[in-house]
Amino acid sequence: IMANISWTEGVSNETATNVSSQLSLEAEFQYSLFTVIYSIVFVLGLIENVLALYLLSCKVKHTSHSYVYMINLALVDTLFVCVLPFKIHYHLHRNNWIFGDMACRITGTLYYINIYLSIAFFTCICVDRYIAALRPFTYIQIKLTHYVVVVTVLWVVALSVTVPLILGGPLHNSGVRNTVACFENFARRSWTYRMAPYNILALVFGFAIPFSIILISYPLIIRKISQIKHSIRKRKALRTIYIILVICTLCFLPYHLTHLLHFLMRIQVIQNEAFTNFIYKMRRVTLALVSFNCCLNPLLYYFTSSNKQWLVNFRLRFRSKMVYTICDQKFGESAGVYKLEQRPGNKKHRDGIN
Repeated sequence: IMANISWTEGVSNETATNVSSQLSLEAEFQYSLFTVIYSIVFVLGLIENVLALYLLSCKVKHTSHSYVYMINLALVDTLFVCVLPFKIHYHLHRNNWIFGDMACRITGTLYYINIYLSIAFFTCICVDRYIAALRPFTYIQIKLTHYVVVVTVLWVVALSVTVPLILGGPLHNSGVRNTVACFENFARRSWTYRMAPYNILALVFGFAIPFSIILISYPLIIRKISQIKHSIRKRKALRTIYIILVICTLCFLPYHLTHLLHFLMRIQVIQNEAFTNFIYKMRRVTLALVSFNCCLNPLLYYFTSSNKQWLVNFRLRFRSKMVYTICDQKFGESAGVYKLEQRPGNKKHRDGIN
């Protein structure tokens, strides 16, 4: 399936068809759109994520091991913004790639690694919050090692998928007006054979399943949090949840809906000319929009780490333990906890949210 389809082979076999289709799929606005959006994302994203890495790694006193997900999310966002200068130059010069084939392969794969590792880390945070809210006794048994193993597995899977793509042959192609396109404008043969497995895996395992987990888990978490009487702390906890939902809905959902349609268009399942033009233009818009996730993610770090202490007491006999809630601590403050303690002089014990 991962056929080594070279650039020259694709051009020699389908040049006329490919170039003519690209001429009909022009979106003049894309050059200024990508240049402006990527420039904004580069400046804001670099500052925010480098600062986030510094604070999360050195300054914040962590009481929940979920900070491992936050650090890796900030790391993958930092890698993403580092490739944006190449993308800015590419779009500023009307989609003409001048940096060579290997640079095209690396920058293109890093671009998509950001998208799917971000979704994966969001899902991990979601599952972590679900366990903390609904299974607190299970949550206290999860160790830092478990988080490190999960993160390592995600990175290994991401690299194992992308390395064959990088080594499988050129990913630049012949564009319109004698330009060189990078990571786009593939011939139909490439879309059907080489790129199809990646697109299907990305749509199903990279987005559909993780997004479904997020949509199913968070209503359960919200219902649990709603039982807490401390309104200010509850609002801050809910704000953390809403940020993840907003980022997924604003950045990732539109991109993957248009990506699915774009894939069907490229393998010629969709052939209506007016609709294909609309899909192509929406694809350009959502590609720019998805990059904003690395500017919005630092909001998640802030609201997850800035909630004040909120205390929930579970009174149990013969036992005293601390169970961290779904909220981490404010910079320099202790985190909210479930306090499990024996109630002296009372033979009966109860679980409750105070």
